[in-house]
Amino acid sequence: MKVASCLKFSFGDKRWVRVIMFPLFGMILAVIFIISIRFGSVQYTSEQILGVLFGFGEFDETLRTIIMNIRLPRALVALIVGANLAVSGALLQAVMRNELADPGLTGISTGASLAALTIMLVFPAYGSFVPAAAFIGASISFMIVYTLAWRRGVDPIRIVLAGVAVNAVLGGGSSLLSLLYSDRLQGVQMWLSGSMSGRSWHHIYVLVPYASIGLMGSFLCIKSANLLQLGDDMAKNLGLKVNLSRIVLSAIAAFTAAISVAVVGLIGFVGLIVPHIARLLVGSDYKFLLPFSALLGSVLLLGADTAARTLFSPIELPVGILMAVVGGPFFLWLLRRKGRYKL
Repeated sequence: MKVASCLKFSFGDKRWVRVIMFPLFGMILAVIFIISIRFGSVQYTSEQILGVLFGFGEFDETLRTIIMNIRLPRALVALIVGANLAVSGALLQAVMRNELADPGLTGISTGASLAALTIMLVFPAYGSFVPAAAFIGASISFMIVYTLAWRRGVDPIRIVLAGVAVNAVLGGGSSLLSLLYSDRLQGVQMWLSGSMSGRSWHHIYVLVPYASIGLMGSFLCIKSANLLQLGDDMAKNLGLKVNLSRIVLSAIAAFTAAISVAVVGLIGFVGLIVPHIARLLVGSDYKFLLPFSALLGSVLLLGADTAARTLFSPIELPVGILMAVVGGPFFLWLLRRKGRYKL
């Protein structure tokens, strides 16, 4: 009996795991960040990188330009977008009580992509409205999926099927726009594949205000996300306005995913993979799950972008393609693991 209690305390108590995981992945993120800045078509030493970043030692202007104007903003965009997509996925999984929920699978990313692409190709003079258009497109597509999946409650399989259908329709709309405006397509080709290539400080300035609002809003909804996991009846008994909470959490999830899509294009599966792994490591309490998902999302996307940029050199693979290759098998495994749900 005592042995069983000790084992339960050692391996079942998430408090000690959380104490380890947050600083551990913080250090991993720091290492990947240095690697992402150091390696590329031209490689530099760690001393040179640190010298440029902190302003000591001697270095030429070319080195400073490559580090400060090309690699550093790209790495920062990957950090922010990874956190955004992971938090968006975690919130959607709370709203639907379904580990299969994800900005890509629920139509949010595709809706944001179609709206943003419409502005970029049809109304290029109004490029400043791309983030707002992406949010509107994400919200509309998610409402459609949610409506189609609702039948006396939200069924996990119906969400997946409705998401597939809506993604197909919206993807067809994006393809139609690409054909009609093929003469303007070259400028957004990498964006369509989900790429960090060419991201600059301008994109950081666009991304940071929106991301800050979305992430702060998500952290303010931690209590609601925890209560939604208990089921509608229990949440109502505890004083939660369930329908209003679902709308608010869904809007925040759409907002954080939409601004990411507006800046880097479609990058799938981050919102699916990261919250699932975070739940295994730190538990289901959103007080820990949400910040850890943000941290893990930054680690995953920055690592994936660094791999896509360096492993296939001199070819630079869009990170969206790499995430699709990795995330597709993970989704199939998770869907099989959830096979107890019936149509």
